[in-house]
Amino acid sequence: MKTIQFREALREAMSEEMRRDSSVFLLGEEVAEYNGAYKVSQGMLDEFGPKRVIDTPIAELGFAGIAVGASMNGLRPIVEFMTWNFAILAADQIINSAAKMLQMSGGQYHCPIVFRGGNGTAGQLGATHSQSFEAFYAHVPGLKVITPSNPADAKGLLKAAIRDEDPVVFLESEKMYGDKGEVPEGEYIIPIGVADVKRKGTDVTIVSFGKIIKVAYEAAEELAKENIHAEIIDLRTIRPLDYHTIVESIKKTNRCVVLEESWPLASISSEIAYHLQRYAFDYLDAPVERVTQTDTPFAFSPSLIDEALPNVNRLIKAVKRTLYIAS
Repeated sequence: MKTIQFREALREAMSEEMRRDSSVFLLGEEVAEYNGAYKVSQGMLDEFGPKRVIDTPIAELGFAGIAVGASMNGLRPIVEFMTWNFAILAADQIINSAAKMLQMSGGQYHCPIVFRGGNGTAGQLGATHSQSFEAFYAHVPGLKVITPSNPADAKGLLKAAIRDEDPVVFLESEKMYGDKGEVPEGEYIIPIGVADVKRKGTDVTIVSFGKIIKVAYEAAEELAKENIHAEIIDLRTIRPLDYHTIVESIKKTNRCVVLEESWPLASISSEIAYHLQRYAFDYLDAPVERVTQTDTPFAFSPSLIDEALPNVNRLIKAVKRTLYIAS
């Protein structure tokens, strides 16, 4: 194992896949001369040249469309968006072209493409630059949606996404690029659609994904001091969603709290709560709890940010509600 940053894990994944397959290339704003807005692509222009690491204009719809066309013609583009907030402008190409191409062409055209970049909140960036898009894109048939929480998962899943025959939405976080973690030496792939039990427990299952899962780890440590042992499941892939791993955990713990960074309505936590009441009802000893961002546009004020985002205190209270413990 070696310890590297999240951004380095992404860079290794892209570089390794570009070395093994000449059809893979990277394009996006500032990915070449500037080494990437968050230095994810640092050094890649020097190695692969300007035909495979391509700076684009500030025109998300345009370069996303070029990438979709390239993927239909046998190439494997990796599209970097500086932030998924900007990629709203490219939603037409992602949702109406990439996601639907295989079905609309009667299976004649695959669209092997990865759309990746920063997702979610990152401090005082205001409401229009702080949105989490997991549920937004997971709603669309034809897309696969991935949101890793650590460098090892990021590398293994990005390599799997680049090799996949379908369009993949790969959601990172500006606040995670500097995170360090152990990554295996040598070649490895993490399969898409497989969740990971990050911490074993017997009393309650906490399901989460992306950077907000750090709140789950902190809460689990605090709960352990009260002899409450939480099992933590990292979904890793949002579509397809690994329901089986969640249900098997509920069979053991009989309680569930879903923690996510996004808004509550039509969310991933809503989907999981429905699935559990439909397919694991007899194993539940308490209603499924959800801890989400408040149902408002994201604030600029630091004090309001703290109120809006899920935190350790809110998560602990939700866990204790499932255990019928007053808090």
